[in-house]
Amino acid sequence: MASKFCMVHRGGEGPARSHQGIAKPRLGVSTAGMRFTVANWMTLSRVPAMFAIVWLMNVDRDSGWGATVAFWLFIAAALTDWFDGMVARARGEVSSFGRFMDAVIDKVMVMGLMIALVVGNYFMGYENLAMLLLLGMLGREFLVSGMRMAAATKGLVIEADQSGKVKTFVQLNAIGWLLGARMMSQDYGQLFTANDRWIISGIHWIGMGLYGLAAVLTITSGISYFRRHGHVVLE
Repeated sequence: MASKFCMVHRGGEGPARSHQGIAKPRLGVSTAGMRFTVANWMTLSRVPAMFAIVWLMNVDRDSGWGATVAFWLFIAAALTDWFDGMVARARGEVSSFGRFMDAVIDKVMVMGLMIALVVGNYFMGYENLAMLLLLGMLGREFLVSGMRMAAATKGLVIEADQSGKVKTFVQLNAIGWLLGARMMSQDYGQLFTANDRWIISGIHWIGMGLYGLAAVLTITSGISYFRRHGHVVLE
């Protein structure tokens, strides 16, 4: 994942740090030379990957290996969330645009896949609870994004902190375990005897537990953001 720093850049030279950890972008920087880098393309690739995964999640069970392809495509997309930042740093191409798009596309992919999980009956009869948790997570993302937009009108940029990174990591793990459980059940179920089905159930429950943890971390990190940066909106 692209690095996210809480620094202030003023119109002068060199970075300065604000007392609230809110970044202020450098003023008067020309975007004429801005170009898409390898890391940017890796970040953007997660959007079409999300659409492909959702389609594969809804492929007819009798049509083949849809759940398996969906699982491994998700793993590849999730890995780009780590590799894009590494590539950007290695090539000296870290940019404000890259950090911004990385955070936005993380939200698009994660929320899109979680919606698909809820409507795709991945929660063993607990879909109503999963939907309530999802609404809480969506509400948090909209509120934090709104707070960032309000800060932007004042020339400030609120960047992600460690709690946001942990939240995203747990969300991705929850999605992976739930997709993995469907893959094992749908495409490899014949390999498990009646006495071995507990393995698939165990994978499924781990995914559901991580989903619940992700909801808690998402909401609490949103509260943390507001406590530290809410003054930007309230002033």
